[in-house]
Amino acid sequence: MRLAVVDVGNTSTAVGLWSDGRVTNVKHCDGGYVEASRAVEGICAKFPGGARPQALAYVSVVPDADAKWRSFAKKGNMDFRQVSHDRLGGLIKLDYPKPKTIGADRLADAAGAVSRYGAPVLVMDFGTALTAAVVTRDGVWRGGVIAPGFPLMRDYLFERTAKLPRMRLGSGKAPKIGRSTEEAMRFGALVGYRGMVREIAGVLARNFKEDFRLVATGGFAKWVLSGLEMPFTIDQTLTLYGAGLICSRNF
Repeated sequence: MRLAVVDVGNTSTAVGLWSDGRVTNVKHCDGGYVEASRAVEGICAKFPGGARPQALAYVSVVPDADAKWRSFAKKGNMDFRQVSHDRLGGLIKLDYPKPKTIGADRLADAAGAVSRYGAPVLVMDFGTALTAAVVTRDGVWRGGVIAPGFPLMRDYLFERTAKLPRMRLGSGKAPKIGRSTEEAMRFGALVGYRGMVREIAGVLARNFKEDFRLVATGGFAKWVLSGLEMPFTIDQTLTLYGAGLICSRNF
């Protein structure tokens, strides 16, 4: 089974190759559909013997991008397989009032995490938003959490205040105390955000009386969790892996 995998987010698109349960040739594209589609074309040529992928496994939180990728798959003679709540290949079950409203990326994260790490599992995705998904030990997706991510916090502070700068994200440590505006913002962002992560995980563990395996993914996961004494496994290919796994089950 050979699949091209695409994860369209609000600020970037991740693409890669999925073959027999392995994700390789991952690229993160900030330039939208044009850059990402070219990246897929480039990495598809890396399959052994030049064989085209059989399908495009697709995850998106940007509905306006769906038609372009559907057309891309058709032109490339690939089946278009989009992750949705009603086609999860038996990997997880859903206990949720309106399953149609669950983000496809969160479903892919949960399915991938259960496959790789087992249940119960708590998956946190550190992207434009911070999302968390809970799967209990019976393999049932119970719900989740959505909170502002680092980009939203940074942009809101910049846009809604007169003097605060647009803080750089993704690198650097929290200072002992802020001795400049930039340092004060960095302290608030990192230390405050880690506190939110710790509290979310703790409350969910108490609510469900589960000793969750903690799994993290997303562009800011490593930065946020560095120095946080919690047993998170950081898995940066989790969403792509989950998408490929779900779509391979639906073939």
